[in-house]
Amino acid sequence: MLQKVKTDRKNVESLLHSIRKNEPLIHCITNPISINDCANAVLATGAKPVMAEHPLEVAHITSMASVLAVNLGNITDARMESIMISGRQAEELNIPSIIDSVGVTCSDIRLKLAKEYIDMCRPAVIKGNISEIKVLCGEESDAAGIDVSSKDVFSEDNQDKMMVTAGIVKELSIRTGAVVVASGKIDTISDGTDVYFIKNGCEMMSRITGTGCMLSSVVGVFLSANPDNILKATAVALSAYGLAGELAYKKTMEMDGYT
Repeated sequence: MLQKVKTDRKNVESLLHSIRKNEPLIHCITNPISINDCANAVLATGAKPVMAEHPLEVAHITSMASVLAVNLGNITDARMESIMISGRQAEELNIPSIIDSVGVTCSDIRLKLAKEYIDMCRPAVIKGNISEIKVLCGEESDAAGIDVSSKDVFSEDNQDKMMVTAGIVKELSIRTGAVVVASGKIDTISDGTDVYFIKNGCEMMSRITGTGCMLSSVVGVFLSANPDNILKATAVALSAYGLAGELAYKKTMEMDGYT
């Protein structure tokens, strides 16, 4: 089933209320380029971030967290080790995790790590742009660096490409058992049965470093509020994050006198 989703404010408000009431601890293993922004994004939701990445401490810290969010950007040997240690700990303790597959289109090391994490740690959510999701699904992509290939981008005007994207996201979800997110101008999300297209957000968000990394952390926060319905929690997180971008853009335009 394919569905287009805008914003369900009641769902957003309900989960945010739960987050602010319980103040869950979110363990984020991310890159130094966006680590401060990710921590602040978690704080803005009402949750508590911890950004530990030393291999000797991450297992214990993950065991105390409600969710683990790992990110492959700017990868290092130590972070690779910590990601797997924390991932195994989360899987053993039934703590949901999300992996952001940054750069798997251009790095064999990252692609191998992502596949190992998915196989051994069984994340609740796998996130990437559509080019990264294609590569994880065993398909080829001509994406350069960490950016999505222009050939993989779709719009509502191109229904054929839209359906191809839906099929790829759904296929990876079926293979892995995870909810899969292909982020972009229109986000695509599937649990292997249903496919949702989420339209919140604005184009300017793609011009800010770390917005994708922050999105992964925010999805992690929302997972903590609804771990029994990963698809719903992820969809609401994507909508809420996109809505925040829309409001920020509107406020910026008003301050600059463009309205």
